[in-house]
Amino acid sequence: MTVGEYRDQIAAADRRLLAAINERLELVRALHEHKRAEGIPLRDPEREQQLVVELQAANGGPLSSAGVAELFRHVLDLTRKELHGS
Repeated sequence: MTVGEYRDQIAAADRRLLAAINERLELVRALHEHKRAEGIPLRDPEREQQLVVELQAANGGPLSSAGVAELFRHVLDLTRKELHGS
């Protein structure tokens, strides 16, 4: 494979990642609307930790377990910033 072909594949993977993050934001926004309507707290730190543990268990690598935790803590922080500004 050529450098250009690798770059094209990486760019395609980046676009899929971006689409997945945007889909996740839309789903969390809908969940938060439901939680507000039901009077349920928006944030569930125990669920967030459970999510990370489940993703670490499902990870086939090469991303390390610590890398999974770091990535999803960032995703959770970014989600809060995008949806709530904090």
